[in-house]
Amino acid sequence: MTADLRPYPEYRDSGLPWLGRIPDHWEARRNGRLFAQRNETGHGGLPILEVSLKTGVRVRNMDDPRRKQVMNDREKYKRAAKGDIAYNMMRMWQGAVGVSPEDGLVSPAYVVARPYPEAEPRFFSYLFRTDAYKNEVDGYSRGIVKDRNRLYWEDFKRMPSCVPPLDEQEAIADYLDANAVKVRRFIRNRRRLIEVLNEQKQAIINRAVTRGLDPNVPVKPSGIDWLGDVPEHWRLGRIKTELVNLNTRRVPLNGPERGKMTNRQYDYYGASGVIDKVDDFLFDDELLLIAEDGANLVLRNLPLAIIARGKFWVNNHAHILKPQRGSLEYFAALLECIDYSPWISGAAQPKLTQDRLMAVRIPIPPEPEQTVIANWIENNTSHLDVAIDKAKREIDLIGEYRTRLIADVVTGKVDVRHLAPAPGDEPVEPEELAESIEDDETQADDEPELVEEATDE
Repeated sequence: MTADLRPYPEYRDSGLPWLGRIPDHWEARRNGRLFAQRNETGHGGLPILEVSLKTGVRVRNMDDPRRKQVMNDREKYKRAAKGDIAYNMMRMWQGAVGVSPEDGLVSPAYVVARPYPEAEPRFFSYLFRTDAYKNEVDGYSRGIVKDRNRLYWEDFKRMPSCVPPLDEQEAIADYLDANAVKVRRFIRNRRRLIEVLNEQKQAIINRAVTRGLDPNVPVKPSGIDWLGDVPEHWRLGRIKTELVNLNTRRVPLNGPERGKMTNRQYDYYGASGVIDKVDDFLFDDELLLIAEDGANLVLRNLPLAIIARGKFWVNNHAHILKPQRGSLEYFAALLECIDYSPWISGAAQPKLTQDRLMAVRIPIPPEPEQTVIANWIENNTSHLDVAIDKAKREIDLIGEYRTRLIADVVTGKVDVRHLAPAPGDEPVEPEELAESIEDDETQADDEPELVEEATDE
């Protein structure tokens, strides 16, 4: 389909530096000519809506145990009608904007914009989430601290937007919706492939670290529920007898602190691996990091046991362990395959405390055997790692393609009117559009004072 993309026949200068040239028949108008503010309250019986950075406006899942649901007086929440544009004043510069899928309520921290008849809200939702437009939002926002700036209605309505004719807005939105579904289906298939490959890899690892490599070796009961029988010559111990805990050396850095840094050459680790770069380091070593909290302790979508090498920083969301003896790679593989469910506390925010982690019983082969097992795992799973990395890269590339396509289409760089779905084509289901192109969404983007959300800092 990319080969069918083509420019418009004629262009003119929009007069807007961020936009540049636009198709000759397009206009540039201020948002106040396209939308009116909706500021209605007192509709407490409607469902609660939220704005996600990844999926736009959606109905909040009030039964999700991974999220705190702090609801103030519903009568003070704003009504958003189906088809309205809603955005988070403090997160608009990040793309926290979308079209309301149904009548509902949004936080008082949101602005609700009712489209005039000449505005297709889906088109403008795509436009407002482009990088170029988000940069403009930053210039119109007000506040003392940059990452807390607010885009008020009075400033939003002064912002200019590019405006195709209404039928063209609709065609562009239809094309992008249909493309989104194709991209999401592709990503879903790649994720399923990754799941299968990871299951194959984990099965290989689990067998090796719990039973060794000799299928005929005599075994003995371990007395450990999750483990079963182990080779007779292996020892049994606890994590605290085999690894040293270095948690006292962890130091958290919040987002603003990291944002002020300029050198940013060292990895900053959290519960799920590297989450940022920082100017300095706490460790210069080879260490094993285990997630302390977060939904991933239960969901296991990402590794729990990570080897960190070289110079790096660790926050207070990951346990830090170092083997007293033996193979770091063996212990990393062993601790990754353990089901920590019996030792996890908390429902909304699962947590694996230091005391509970260190008390977990584990099998310990002789040190030379640990090295042999670790090397065997590397040799027998490397092809799976290659396939997994390829699938992940394909997901990244299709996401980058999608981002660039949206920007080019909604700013008139390419003409897709001839590619829009015809009336008889397969319809785009709202449920598919509500899915995230990126990683599964577990956190909303509400004002912190209205809905407290866990952050990895």
